[in-house]
Amino acid sequence: MQKYDPSTEVDFVVIGSGAAGGVMARQLSQAGFSVVVLEQGGWGAFGHEQDYNKDELSNRYPADVDKLISDPNLHRNTFRRNAGETATRGGHNYGCVVGGGTVTYGASSWRHLPWEFNEASVFGTMAGTGIADWPISYAELEPYYTMAEWELGISGERIDTPFMAPMSKPYPLPPQPIKSSGALAKLAAGKLGLTVVPNVAAIITEPYKGRGACINCGMCSGYGCQTKSRSSSAVALLPDAVATGKCEIRANAYVREISTDRNGKVTGAVYIDKAANNREVFQKAKVVVLSANGTETPRLLLMSKSARFPNGLANSSGVVGKYLMSGNGGGASALFDQPLNEYKGCVTGAAVLDFVPNDVKGRGFYGGGRMTARGFTSPIAYGLSGVHGAPTWGVAYKKALIEQANRKMVLANFISQMPIETNCVDLDPEVKDAWGLPAMRITSTSHPNDFKAMEFFRDKSVEILKAAGAKEVWADNISDSRGGAHSRGTCRMGNDPKTSVVNKFHRAHDVPNLFVVDGSSFVTGGRNHPTMTISALAFRAAEHLAAAAKTGNVKI
Repeated sequence: MQKYDPSTEVDFVVIGSGAAGGVMARQLSQAGFSVVVLEQGGWGAFGHEQDYNKDELSNRYPADVDKLISDPNLHRNTFRRNAGETATRGGHNYGCVVGGGTVTYGASSWRHLPWEFNEASVFGTMAGTGIADWPISYAELEPYYTMAEWELGISGERIDTPFMAPMSKPYPLPPQPIKSSGALAKLAAGKLGLTVVPNVAAIITEPYKGRGACINCGMCSGYGCQTKSRSSSAVALLPDAVATGKCEIRANAYVREISTDRNGKVTGAVYIDKAANNREVFQKAKVVVLSANGTETPRLLLMSKSARFPNGLANSSGVVGKYLMSGNGGGASALFDQPLNEYKGCVTGAAVLDFVPNDVKGRGFYGGGRMTARGFTSPIAYGLSGVHGAPTWGVAYKKALIEQANRKMVLANFISQMPIETNCVDLDPEVKDAWGLPAMRITSTSHPNDFKAMEFFRDKSVEILKAAGAKEVWADNISDSRGGAHSRGTCRMGNDPKTSVVNKFHRAHDVPNLFVVDGSSFVTGGRNHPTMTISALAFRAAEHLAAAAKTGNVKI
């Protein structure tokens, strides 16, 4: 791999290596530019996928430096419901490894529907929310959805329904096989008149671009893939970037500041080298691309304040960190008479699409969601929290665990969340992380509309599971979001610098050589599966950024 001296001014520093950062690194280096990727996590098994393991204990309670997700004991964060509360310890985490969250996520890769880019115009706004149109349309982004799907390797089935976005080209790979949970969802759908399709996933079902097809090992979401079948940034993008001889990946590089000069332009990034006794390093760059995720990106901008940017970098609007959307969930569970064998295959079996649109047939709330049929819960997780209606220890506990473990099915719902200005990420004034930096503080309470949505999806889940023939069904408690892997909206894009952080091409309004490319740029949250939209936006941003750099619109 190419190595750059930190004192050498590279063309681009890309902060983060996940769904957006991996795209930016690959596209910019293939365009001939010098790129340094700063990833705060470790190497994981980058280039050595056989080193990933399926040890549930070590993956659930990681103790080594090369973990795959952030550790709230080190990457400390706090949480409160509103500004009047004192924040307490939070449990928010995210992908923290070369490849970011794409290494361990469940791989759902749905497109936004066309109207999800202009909901304010189509459906109107709502009191207490920041619903607004995006400055780009679905038509503008559609070619980049296609590009992302074919470059990464996405499996799925395109069907003729208004519940799926129109596509100029089919998915490159056939869908995953339907599991028991999917078959049962289809059985219920036949009775209730619902639309059920295989999950659209960043998991290859046939050999693709030198990678092997999914072997249906079952230990999928939450684990690294040993066969390169999950189309993560680490296997589908970053090796191409490194192969150019123009891209260096630096793991364990925990960025604490994006530096600027007296003219307000970025000059590079200061990071803590966690693998070298926490030594501070400054990497010079002509342009910085910030792709740290929907919570770490605003945190880093707020930590990068200076005399010229007293409220945080790129924050003249005061919008950095605001309008956080993590998405809401909830659903119901059921037990069936027969074994489901859901331990084979990927976590998500199929999706119910009928409730994605807004307020269909007067449901009484704004928004919607995608329902997914799931079965398998890994053994330790099920043993600790999954046994239904039984004691927590002893003979009766063991008996219930044996009887239930292979007969349980879940309908998990991924529900829209309204953008609210007071739902935000900022810096905790008292708590520090393990490196002495201000801890992330999350403030979030969903809009009353969102609670109506959660109640609807919970009740609908019960109805579907009963129609599927379950012998026992129970519903989840309604639980408001506390942050999560789908965080977005905290550096929204827009045409007006007074109400947004970046323009339609992800350039910061305040800083001409700073680009923010990740889920933080979302204006509205969609139906809670952001990864494919993040990747499509990144392909679009990279194309425009490379063109701008070559024509001098961004000085390289």
